[in-house]
Amino acid sequence: MLAANSYSQEYIDARRAAVAAQIAAYDGLAKAAGDAIDGFARPFFNNMVVVLDASFAHRTRGREGKDGNPMNEVRLLAASILENDGVLVADKQIKLRPETSVLGLEAGDEISISEADFVRLAEAFFAGIETTFGPAD
Repeated sequence: MLAANSYSQEYIDARRAAVAAQIAAYDGLAKAAGDAIDGFARPFFNNMVVVLDASFAHRTRGREGKDGNPMNEVRLLAASILENDGVLVADKQIKLRPETSVLGLEAGDEISISEADFVRLAEAFFAGIETTFGPAD
């Protein structure tokens, strides 16, 4: 697959359910582990951002836009986690502004995503995917 201009609603729903299952699994583990899980949460949710981005990796940039929307934010976060040691990089083509982004991060900030951060980001991301790349019923 070279590029995707749309995704079926079934695929979007399946990815949303997979993300929800990961969050539920984490919640179960966190409840059982108590304080012992503290060092695990942020790396786990940083990695979940990479999974979120990879689930829709072939989305076309032209259709996604460059206005700093949640899809752009996930794209930059995932690239920064993988390629910049978890420090948010600036992208000249994407206008990500802390005051309008989901997480409020700016270039140079360390990416350390909590469960609440990830849930907000994933909800906004899926809403953007559905609106921009979902089936045109």
